[in-house]
Amino acid sequence: MRKARFYKTEDGKVHCQLCPNQCVIRDDQTGICRVRKNIGGELFATNYGQITSYGMDPIEKKPLYHFYPGHEILSVGTVGCNLHCQFCQNWEIAHGSPSTVGVTARQVVDLALSQKDRDCVGIAYTYSEPSVWYEFVYDCTVLAHEAGLANVLVTNGFIESEPLEAILPYIDAMNIDVKAFTDNFYRKVCKGGLKAVLRTVELAVPRCHVELTTLLVTGLNDEPEEITALRDWIASVDRSVPLHLSRYSPKYKMTDRPPTPMETMRRAREITLEKLSYVYLGNVWDDEAGDTFCPQCHKKVIDRTEFLVRSLALDAENRCTYCGFQLNIVGEARSSDPLRG
Repeated sequence: MRKARFYKTEDGKVHCQLCPNQCVIRDDQTGICRVRKNIGGELFATNYGQITSYGMDPIEKKPLYHFYPGHEILSVGTVGCNLHCQFCQNWEIAHGSPSTVGVTARQVVDLALSQKDRDCVGIAYTYSEPSVWYEFVYDCTVLAHEAGLANVLVTNGFIESEPLEAILPYIDAMNIDVKAFTDNFYRKVCKGGLKAVLRTVELAVPRCHVELTTLLVTGLNDEPEEITALRDWIASVDRSVPLHLSRYSPKYKMTDRPPTPMETMRRAREITLEKLSYVYLGNVWDDEAGDTFCPQCHKKVIDRTEFLVRSLALDAENRCTYCGFQLNIVGEARSSDPLRG
């Protein structure tokens, strides 16, 4: 365990101020996330240094399609989450009781450094919600930053602005879930709130590379009107922010709805592309769902098959080789297809 940050003590109770849940926690109890515990009037992160899963992943799997395309990244995760989405795709880790292995921040960074020969660009804090692992993630990001590694958060964005501002100087990229564009959906389906997530996106976009993911759930957040509102808000922040529209499939506590129809997915992509430069479809079989097209000449500049980058039409500065347009891509893009080199 490690003493937590961002809390106040009030009459033996602790008021956690890490996320918008603002849990007031009695002695020997935990907050909604299950990993921040009141012990004798002080708040402790019980998951500090506790890893449930780790492994090397294509960066595209996060999903990040515009951050070092074709490279790999060390992914690490822990237990716990501050939302309770009924469709959670990683519920065994986020809401279950998986086994963990204790590690130090230095060991995580050294492991990432040892994978440089695999084109590892850094560390992704993922699988469950990294913000509830805040103290350990913060320590890792500082060491990784000093070692020249990239830090990536794959997050639900449900965090207060003070802790976010404290860690942002060490973050190079984020994939942020915007799970819907109505507060009603967040309250009923995720037990959270939309406003804080939008604030996270708006704070992060000027500070690091950001991509967004929205899981389209059949009959709940897939109506054209809501997709249009989401599109318009993203465009008001930055139309070049990549958006990943992911297809829902029955999972966890939401097994009563069919997978999102493909026609709904394609229509949502059409709507969002009216104002956004880059839109991708996830969890689908579609020849062009994961390809990157130049916003100016509309030629294909990155050809992907699932998470494999097969070919590129970009110069060394990530400009389109057909028309010279500068794409919103950070870092060297490379082919990850072993047959193409």
